[in-house]
Formats: sequence, C-alpha cells, structure tokens
Amino acid sequence: AIAAMENGADKIRINPGNIGGEDRLKAVVSVARERQIPIRVGVNSGSLEKDIIAKYGKVTAEGLVESALDKVRMIEEMDYDRIVISIKSSDVMMSIKAHELIAQKTDYPLHVGITEAGTIHGGNIKSAVGLGVILYQGIGDTIRVSLTGDPLEEIKSAKLILKSLGLRKGGIEVVSCPTCGRTQIDLIKLATEVEEMVADFDLDLKVAVMGCAVNGPGEAREADIGVAGGHGEGLLIKKGEIIRKVPEKELLEALRMELIHWK
Repeated sequence: AIAAMENGADKIRINPGNIGGEDRLKAVVSVARERQIPIRVGVNSGSLEKDIIAKYGKVTAEGLVESALDKVRMIEEMDYDRIVISIKSSDVMMSIKAHELIAQKTDYPLHVGITEAGTIHGGNIKSAVGLGVILYQGIGDTIRVSLTGDPLEEIKSAKLILKSLGLRKGGIEVVSCPTCGRTQIDLIKLATEVEEMVADFDLDLKVAVMGCAVNGPGEAREADIGVAGGHGEGLLIKKGEIIRKVPEKELLEALRMELIHWK
C-alpha cells in the first residue's frame, strides 16, 4: 500500500484480515495522511479475522461489519477520516445483509460488489441480483462487478446494472425478443451485432430488435428506434412509426445510419 501511494496511486485498499499488526496500519495511515490519499477498508469473507469467526461461529454478515468498523475506528484514532468501506462476499444474501447493516452504522462512502462472482454468465447474474437489491435501497457510492474474464466485461455489466436501475444515463439500451415460431430473420445474430454496434454511440436511447412483423412493431414502439423482422426484410421503426422496409442484410447498416443522424 505504501509503495502504491509513493508511485502515484489515488486511493488504496487495505484488508483488515491480512494487513498485520497496528504498527503496519499506522505506517500506511501516516503516508496516506501526508498525501491526503483515501483509504478503502476492504473486508472480504475469505480473509475475515480468526477471532471474529470464532466469536460468531462462522463467517457472517455481522462479523464482516464488525471487522470493517473496528479498522475504521483504529484509523479515526490515528486522526484520519478519508475512508471508504467495502464489505464483499461471494454469497449474495450475506452481501445484501452486510450492506444493509453497515449502511445503518456509518456515513462513510461504500464501495459495493459481489466478490469472486464467477465467470461471465454466472458472475453477471450474481452481481446483478446482489447489486440490484443493494443499490435499489440507496446503498452504495461506487461499484465493482467481479468476473473471471476480460475486465472490460466488468465495466459493461456495471453500466448496465446502473442503467437498469435508472442510476445512469447515456449509452444505448438494447432490448430484443426471445424468439418464437413467428421469428422470420436470424434474430440472434442481428441482436448480437446490434449490441456490438451501439457500443460506439453515447446516446441515451432504447433500441428494439424484434423477430417478426406481427408483434414486433407494437413492441418496438416503446423503444426510441427499432427493427422488426419479416421474410428476408425488416421494418425500421422510429419513435413509434414505421419509416421504411429494409432488406434483411441491410438492417444493421440502416439502423447504424439512423443512430449517426439521430435527432
């Protein structure tokens, strides 16, 4: 932590479970105070102190909160209060309970996340459920989605979670139907391509990708712009109105051009 600060880190994280004795904490706080660098007290269920586990009989939400607040009090006694708290577990329900408890006990900023959530598929589901419940209660100041995969996927997922809760504006939201017997185009391919394409746009819009011309137009009317598939072609729908038919192979480009010239 000290080396990180000496080399320009804007914020550091300490783990109460493995930082060592009070002397080590004092050394870290001294450098942080001198440079006015915030300290994140980051408690993790996998490294909770043995004495706290013994007290509660196992890793619990209450134990995680106690560990965090103990270290916060120690830092405050060292005359420093630029503190952020994080309490993380791979157990979604434990994480939710821990954040509800800590939010009642402190006004320090909270960094929230589900740690060791897993691979992209499972990790996204656990993170969306856990963070969704926590954030919906107004708890949390910064977030991290932890995935075993490309870190860029973590950022995409975090933005989508925030946008889904109305906590973030900007960026296009793509909605698409689950396909059914009426699907008349290669919807899975098109929806995937649309999602990749819109990542280049910083527009606060909803784009619909629908698989048929029966229900598609009606469903797409709730979006700002969308397409609904037909036999080898699709309908381009803008602000609730069908504006033209487009050959299936040209749908993606037609949608892209509409976004480029969006008004």
